Amino acid sequence: QVQLRESGGGLVQAGGSLRLSCTASGRPLSGCTVAWFRQAPGKEREFVAANVWSGGSTDYGSTDYADSVKGRFTISRHNAKNTMYLQMNSLKPEDTAVYYCAAEETLVPGGPRSLNYDYWGQGTQVTVSS
Repeated sequence: QVQLRESGGGLVQAGGSLRLSCTASGRPLSGCTVAWFRQAPGKEREFVAANVWSGGSTDYGSTDYADSVKGRFTISRHNAKNTMYLQMNSLKPEDTAVYYCAAEETLVPGGPRSLNYDYWGQGTQVTVSS
């Protein structure tokens, strides 16, 4: 079992930045593919970014981003702290959503953009004002 807890959400003006953190307990994230998703009111949960399991030997693995955030958001992890991050720059009002971190041991069935993660955080609200 992996328990995930997000932090770092809040209210920011358009063009600003936020960094979300997601700390895991129960099992090491080094053995997981990790990702961020978001869900805006009335919309389905959508993929934001993923860092794919690299065998657990380093903090680095291949990354994948939704086109809507590419070049503005950066996903990273710190295995020793058992924490993953989402650095969000140049925020836009359309980035407003509840953001969820997710983890799946080794690889995700269906690929890292799918919703097939076993472990999810409770979500943190990000609101970008225009």
